[in-house]
Amino acid sequence: MSNAILELRNAAIYQRENLILSNVDVEINKGDFVYLIGKTGTGKSSFMKTLYGDLPLSEGEGSIVGFDLRKLKQKQIPHLRRKLGVVFQDFKLLNDRTVKDNLLFVLKATGWKEKRAMESKIDEVLEKVGMKTKNFKYPYQLSGGEQQRVAIARALLNDPELILADEPTGNLDPQTSVEVMEVLKEINKNGRTILMATHDYALLLKYPSKTLKCDGQKVFEVVQKSA
Repeated sequence: MSNAILELRNAAIYQRENLILSNVDVEINKGDFVYLIGKTGTGKSSFMKTLYGDLPLSEGEGSIVGFDLRKLKQKQIPHLRRKLGVVFQDFKLLNDRTVKDNLLFVLKATGWKEKRAMESKIDEVLEKVGMKTKNFKYPYQLSGGEQQRVAIARALLNDPELILADEPTGNLDPQTSVEVMEVLKEINKNGRTILMATHDYALLLKYPSKTLKCDGQKVFEVVQKSA
């Protein structure tokens, strides 16, 4: 096997009986930063959901961070998600607990026990996203951009091999989107692989990178014209 961290061959993606994408051939290698673009309703979210086990892969071949998507069993999904960091458009933070407690909750849920190790990990990931001084705040006390930074920190907790970012700047204004993008690019520069679904074409122009497009039930690579 090559350096591929994600590989789909002749895969078809369904939502219940509806065919969303067919003949999908995609390869993402370790260290890549890849965009997934396409209009609303072209299958970006279904594609992402298949990758983190929300939708089953019933046709073709697929492997992600060492898991075979065709053979993925329900009980393996938590293990798969530990090797993935997933960042959503709407942050999905727990409003009734502080930033630190949000992260602590995830660590405990994924089997961490040692208090000092947990504290140190939380400090480390918050430092990476520039939120270490705000660990005592509640999500509702933070701006949208700050909440998304915390969500990215949460995605980094278990040292994921691949980060799936589903429209991470979708709810943010252009300036904040750029700030969040800078955080993601920095994380990528440090060796993390990132697949980011977006409809924000301004970001693609500002930070050109390999781009996959969903259109007409297909996924294909777009060759970006150099400026």
